[in-house]
Amino acid sequence: MPGACAVPTAATTVMAARCVRLARHGVPALALCLRPSPRLLCTATKQKNGRNLEEDVGQNEQKTDTPSTEKTLMDEKVKLEEQLKETVEKYKRALADTENLRQRSQKLVEEAKLYGIQGFCKDLLEVADILEKATQSVPKEEVKDDNPHLKNLYEGLVMTEVQIQKVFTKHGLLRLNPVGARFDPYEHEALFHTPVEGKEPGTVALVSKVGYKLHGRTLRPALVGVVKEA
Repeated sequence: MPGACAVPTAATTVMAARCVRLARHGVPALALCLRPSPRLLCTATKQKNGRNLEEDVGQNEQKTDTPSTEKTLMDEKVKLEEQLKETVEKYKRALADTENLRQRSQKLVEEAKLYGIQGFCKDLLEVADILEKATQSVPKEEVKDDNPHLKNLYEGLVMTEVQIQKVFTKHGLLRLNPVGARFDPYEHEALFHTPVEGKEPGTVALVSKVGYKLHGRTLRPALVGVVKEA
């Protein structure tokens, strides 16, 4: 009981005096006096139990705090991993957008180099058409040695026409003269359809004006007449 374990100050004083008297009479009596009393043992036990209880409470608090701390750290770790993943995804998208922009810019530059002269080429096509009509208009039977002026003029026109076609080819401008080929709406423009004996329907029977392609792109479609079924 709590009251039994209390040690009054007066009792302690009396016991101390008794121990002194026994010490004067002999050591055996001192040993008997020095034996722990029930009250002292109760007090020591109580103090020990109190310290143990405090230690147990502290350990329990530490055990309780440890899982809470681990949970907080785990939550923080998950949050940081999500932020890292999101940042990496944004970085990859930014790299992809930059690469796409670079490729588009490079393609635009290459196309500008290839097709930047198409306006100039279209103007030269008119010159080539005039040279072609000039050579075709000269009667072949009039080109004779006894008519040197006409012969020299004709040969000069032919040489000029050949040279201009070489220049066109050098810069990727190719001539289209699709007589007998299948009609292609991307390269040809049909002026009329007519039945032609001995020719397959859908083929080009007549070329009114030759076409041109610049680096694979149709610069001017050929004006043609297409064979149809009789």
